[in-house]
Amino acid sequence: MSDIMSYLFQTNAIKFCEENKPFWYTSGKIGPYFINTHFVYGSEQEASEFLSFIDECLADKHSLPTKVFEKVFAQYEKNKIYRDVIDSMKQYIEQNIDVSEIDYISGGERRDWFFSNMIAFLLKIPHISIFKDLTTVTSDHEFKTFETTTDLHDKKILHVADLITVASSYLRAWIPAIRNLGGELAWSCVVVDRMQGGKQKIEAEGVKAFSLVNVDHTLFDKALELGIINQNQADMLTNYYVNPDETMKNFLLAHPEFLENALHADEKTKKRAQLLVDGNLYGLNT
Repeated sequence: MSDIMSYLFQTNAIKFCEENKPFWYTSGKIGPYFINTHFVYGSEQEASEFLSFIDECLADKHSLPTKVFEKVFAQYEKNKIYRDVIDSMKQYIEQNIDVSEIDYISGGERRDWFFSNMIAFLLKIPHISIFKDLTTVTSDHEFKTFETTTDLHDKKILHVADLITVASSYLRAWIPAIRNLGGELAWSCVVVDRMQGGKQKIEAEGVKAFSLVNVDHTLFDKALELGIINQNQADMLTNYYVNPDETMKNFLLAHPEFLENALHADEKTKKRAQLLVDGNLYGLNT
């Protein structure tokens, strides 16, 4: 999946921090990279515009799948990066899952729909759009007909998504939404696995998990090979992969000015830094 990795770098879907300047996450923790998998739609701007379009469509859940599909299909036709990622995902699914066993492809609100709709179309399998409130709409694979999903008894579903981290969306919404209708979410396929335990959590629920790219040594080595990061950055990434909290705690102890500066920075950074301090997220106050 070397080409997919290159596209992730090219579109800034994976962005590494500058040396000794980790990113602030909304949780108040810090880390050496950001992942916005949906940027492989073509670019950050195109992906952001599409998300805004989805937001506008959410007012009418029944017409949404068709409108979303029309957008992704047009992008698939004109954008090589997006088309290559989708085609690679389709091929990967066909190589790892008996497609004849898949009754439905599902995708969850909102970023999953960048990928799940096109996969359903190309595999000629009906699609289930799952909303955050656990409601669902089923469409035929061409997205010409749609209806509220009422019964998935004895049906097997492949969930297609952009990313898996700790699998909170799967456990809170996607798996329950399918189970509530009597179906089985049997497989998951994502573009990127952040390797933070999500795969293990959903496999414990009986879901077989697949990913095109894993955020691990292979990805870091590729970034180093391409000159995107230097050796010091690669070392931090590797350490973070093995033990994220310990790595970031050691960084903060070695660079106390980083936290101090953040507490006096712009409002967003200040708020996140305060979360770190108030929650003692790295045990610095012990």
